[in-house]
Amino acid sequence: MTNKDSAYIAGFLDGDGCIMFQLVNRKDYLLGYQIRASIVFYQNQQNSQFLAWLKRKLTYGYIRNRKDGITEYTIVGTKPVGKILKILKPYLRLKKKQATLALKILSQMPGSGRQMSPQLLLRLALEVDKFADLNYSRKRTNNSRKVEEFLKSRLLL
Repeated sequence: MTNKDSAYIAGFLDGDGCIMFQLVNRKDYLLGYQIRASIVFYQNQQNSQFLAWLKRKLTYGYIRNRKDGITEYTIVGTKPVGKILKILKPYLRLKKKQATLALKILSQMPGSGRQMSPQLLLRLALEVDKFADLNYSRKRTNNSRKVEEFLKSRLLL
């Protein structure tokens, strides 16, 4: 991808996109929670061809049309989100703090073969909580306090 494309996409993310980290309750996980990383771009369905171009450039993720006339291009996963943020971060203005925090969290996530410990999950959950303020989140129900309560109730902390 050219620097020009990277700068343009970063500007689009600044204006019509979102960098999100969520604590997702998972009954099938020993520690009860998963940290989900995602980048989402939004556009009116009339301009959805732009999101198709964006997907060709970034290669990851999927596009879906919502019932309210908005099209979303969503990229989920620690590896794709990390790769994209490393490319876009130098050009970001409004979402540079989110990108910096995201890359900090991603750098601490367990890699291949390593497992998430309860202590690491709680430490990262505290970092994920910071996205609530950076993204003006009102609906966030899972937070580090809930993760800590779950881990203590299972005698994992």
